[in-house]
Amino acid sequence: MYDVAVIGAGINGCTTAYHLHKAGQRVVVFDQEGVASGGSGAAGAFLSPKFAKGGELKELINSALDIALDFYTTNFPEHINRYNLLHIAKDEKDTINLQAFKKDIDIEILANSPFTPQDEYIYTSKSAIVDAQKMCEALLANIEFYKQEIETLEYKEGYWSLNGSFKAKKVVLATGAYKHNFFSEPYQMLRGIWGHRIDIKTTTQNNTSIHQFVSISPTHNGVLSIGATHNVHYHPQTTKEPYDLQSGRDELLYKASQTLELQDVKVIKDYVGLRSGSFDYLPIVGGVVDVEKSLQILPKSDIYQKKPDLSKAIMFPELYMINASAGYGYVLAPYLAQTLSKLIVEGLIVPKSLNPARFFFRWAKSS
Repeated sequence: MYDVAVIGAGINGCTTAYHLHKAGQRVVVFDQEGVASGGSGAAGAFLSPKFAKGGELKELINSALDIALDFYTTNFPEHINRYNLLHIAKDEKDTINLQAFKKDIDIEILANSPFTPQDEYIYTSKSAIVDAQKMCEALLANIEFYKQEIETLEYKEGYWSLNGSFKAKKVVLATGAYKHNFFSEPYQMLRGIWGHRIDIKTTTQNNTSIHQFVSISPTHNGVLSIGATHNVHYHPQTTKEPYDLQSGRDELLYKASQTLELQDVKVIKDYVGLRSGSFDYLPIVGGVVDVEKSLQILPKSDIYQKKPDLSKAIMFPELYMINASAGYGYVLAPYLAQTLSKLIVEGLIVPKSLNPARFFFRWAKSS
């Protein structure tokens, strides 16, 4: 009998398993394709601030960035590299955001950028790049892992049965935007975001991370990474046509060339995968609502309140989820996983803005 079973071995699942293991829990992790095989493996894994005028998401990401930099550097220094970041405005809206951000500076702004763009920009040392695959593998180094698809998930007599052969007191769903048959609730409003990253050989030398139309890594052993194309229309499980790798490569190279002149380019590796985001753009962490029981038990007055009490939703016993980090998975994961671990082990309350129940009430009002 395990204390916790984590389904999904992307950065959210791996970091959650790590925190739970450190808290003394006996943890097992499952993934049908392998560690960091989806969106987490395709991510550029850039750690950077969110340059925006304001809002809850900006505050969350920029607070989580401090936690992430400390967490990775302290525990896995061999899998993180600190590089300065040059963020260049890509359009008029981005220009306004950067101008507003500069008025409310909460990060170090460096004086001299590698080159001086014509557009608005910010140059900062508060950034890094994580080796996505190696980081996820390191997080699971001391944790039991099975490359296995979970087909059935059933709660009985105080524990969860997975595939009829594994038992766990608690389960964490860290499955991203991939669809699965073992569990589904209609209110879980996730959007899939297809990502594509490439490694290229080039004679062009680059000494800093650059973000504009795409993200461009510094040169490492003659290789640059460029990513990631964000496509909300392509889903590998539902789209009839296969993803066009060459078209994706062409788009990445074209967008990168608008920022940095690339010479003698040869694509040497592709990384593709599906990321998940929510429709209010905030991540999702906490217990999973039992829709059927909630609709049966909750009076309509509780459901139709303008600001419903999320704690009134009826939850599945010892079932949790962590999801919807979108393009900031490696920034958010240490904070989100720590938050979820404290909920599971210590019973600490998750912030309302992250609680999955917020989507249940929205769904129930419109259904």
